[in-house]
Amino acid sequence: MIKNLSIILPLFNEAKRLEKTFKEIESFKQKVKNKKLEIFFIDDGSNDNSFTLINSFKKKNSSKNFKIKYFKLQKNMGKGYALKKGIKMSSKSWVLTTDIDLSVPLTQILEWEKYEKFKKEKVFFGSRNLPNSKVRKKFIRFLLGTIFNFLIKLILNIKLLDTQCGFKLYEKNIAKRVFSKLSNYGFAHDLELVLICKSGKIKIRELPVKWTHRSGSKVNILYDPLIMFLNIFLIRIKHRHLIT
Repeated sequence: MIKNLSIILPLFNEAKRLEKTFKEIESFKQKVKNKKLEIFFIDDGSNDNSFTLINSFKKKNSSKNFKIKYFKLQKNMGKGYALKKGIKMSSKSWVLTTDIDLSVPLTQILEWEKYEKFKKEKVFFGSRNLPNSKVRKKFIRFLLGTIFNFLIKLILNIKLLDTQCGFKLYEKNIAKRVFSKLSNYGFAHDLELVLICKSGKIKIRELPVKWTHRSGSKVNILYDPLIMFLNIFLIRIKHRHLIT
């Protein structure tokens, strides 16, 4: 059972999607009154009115056992960097990183706590490709994901079923250790995290999720896959001693 939890939510120009996120957080708050939580909104250099909306939400909902915090980076550094910054500031025993659109609901944590092996391990990755996962996504994303998984298995020898689901849970000390070594700050940062865990002999347990595609994603399905594929090779060069 997780008694206290830090939730890291990176964002960049998300004003249009924040209202729905706020409602889901409020709903989650009512279901976890026995837990102490802190939620970090890590703003990766937004130039819209995200700050105004988050600050208003913070004033209305922050309390002793449910703290809401906001930190803004001066310029856009990438999702990996935003997560790294949030984890460095986190203080609770467990750290959850997830996407601002909450494509995986926060209540997924309550389902994960029921797994027997949950008590024994320190790092958990949400996987949309496990049999028990419930996933609603567009065909093009399914196709790109299939190609991507084939390439990372071939080039990086990563055998996880899903590295890119944003819903990931870490024991605090493990999170701080792993993210302190992160140097890839783009969408490929998850791949480097896997190899960093491998270098430290840290086991990653994949668990099923309920995942729904949300419109408004910052991922460009034409441009970003090319950048991702380039990063796969760059990560291979840097961590080639771990790829056997």
